[in-house]
Amino acid sequence: MEMLIAIGAGVAVLTGIGAGIGIGIATSGFTQAVARQPEASGKITPMFFVGVALAESTAIYGLVIAILLISKLG
Repeated sequence: MEMLIAIGAGVAVLTGIGAGIGIGIATSGFTQAVARQPEASGKITPMFFVGVALAESTAIYGLVIAILLISKLG
């Protein structure tokens, strides 16, 4: 059972990869949008930060799950 908990914790930490990819794609789209229309950056910036926060929260949830699973090992 302990091996399954350790594997689950490792899989939960892998959510950070998805968050990193998501933030990279969002940043790429944001910079392209601002480069094409600099005057619209005031409207685009809040949406960018909301998207980054949602992607980062996914990684934080995965980290919390991993910590909870690791605490069950001991």
